[in-house]
Amino acid sequence: MRKLALVAMASAALVSGPAIGGGPPAEAWEIGPIIRGKNYSQRMPLRPDDSRAGPSFAIPGPTAAQGSVHYLTVPTGPLRGARAIVLTYRIDAAPGTRFVPRGSPQLPATLSLYFQRAGDGWTVRQPDWRWYAPANRTMLLRPGTYTVRIGLDEDWVAMTGPGAHANPRGFAEALAETARVGFVFGSEGGRGHGVYATAPARFTILDFRVE
Repeated sequence: MRKLALVAMASAALVSGPAIGGGPPAEAWEIGPIIRGKNYSQRMPLRPDDSRAGPSFAIPGPTAAQGSVHYLTVPTGPLRGARAIVLTYRIDAAPGTRFVPRGSPQLPATLSLYFQRAGDGWTVRQPDWRWYAPANRTMLLRPGTYTVRIGLDEDWVAMTGPGAHANPRGFAEALAETARVGFVFGSEGGRGHGVYATAPARFTILDFRVE
């Protein structure tokens, strides 16, 4: 297993992990994204809770007016040479809970692994600086415990434009200059556009690693 290559002061925190489980502890994660001073995960704390099972947070709801969760990321160094990103997580929810994409409520809610190149200005002029899991590798949100492992040789999806296999240079540059890695909530209509829950629900990160 390859440890996350971390930037600056975050290294010790990310390597240590929570009491049970693995990967970065709660204080290393950021709930966002924060763009020009605005946090798009409305009504969410900046960090998840520090539970014994792993970093954990309540998914907002029961309507979009009560907020939504969009991105969870940790700082990292280059992913060049890594083989895969792996996440194990658990969703606890009341019976009958639905997970609803904020931007496309008619679509199924999904989780997508994600990484971002350093210097991304969140503009369409940088179409291949944000990369999301391949189209057939998103995870539907539903109660239970799941593991998703996505190889960095798979056809990751750029924010806009061609995917990794059609744009190998852009993908390689993003791997060589990665700044953040994690996962996002949304739908096929907008990978990181946010999700809310119609009844009490909690998400727990049991393990997160780069191999």
